[in-house]
This record gives sequence, structure tokens and C-alpha cells, in this order.
Amino acid sequence: MSVPLAEAKNHLSALVARVEEGEEIAITRRGVAVVRLVPETETREALLGRPERVGAALARLRQLGEGVVLEGNLRAIAREGLAGDQ
Repeated sequence: MSVPLAEAKNHLSALVARVEEGEEIAITRRGVAVVRLVPETETREALLGRPERVGAALARLRQLGEGVVLEGNLRAIAREGLAGDQ
């Protein structure tokens, strides 16, 4: 469900009640979603695994970086990498 910002301001209590029942609500400004209301329990569950995921990602980066030596101008290497992403 999406709701314009002006309507969300006028009906915040009702929107919060719907979110507490498990519904997600997007608040829009000029038709573009700018905020999403989600139940707090989902947010907590999503955050619980974050330190473990970050640690695993760092460990994987360390594995990938072992034995890798960059030679040359690091700025030029970075620019090439950025240009390849576009």
C-alpha cells in the first residue's frame, strides 16, 4: 500500500495500526516512495544477522586479497574500475 505524505500526516495512528498488523506502507511525495513503514519485529530480525554477515564478507575479502599485488597508479586503477561499472 502507498499513501501520499499529506494523507499519512493526517492518518498516522491508523497507518501505524495497520503496520502493527504486519502490513508495509510506502509514503510518497509527488508520487515517488520516500519512506517505508514496516513492522518493528521485521526490522529487528533483519538487524540481528548484520554483524555476522559483515564479518563473513570481510573474511571473504581477505581471502580474495591474499597474494594480490596492485602495481601502477592506484588512481588510474580505481578510475578504470569505476568506468567498467557504468
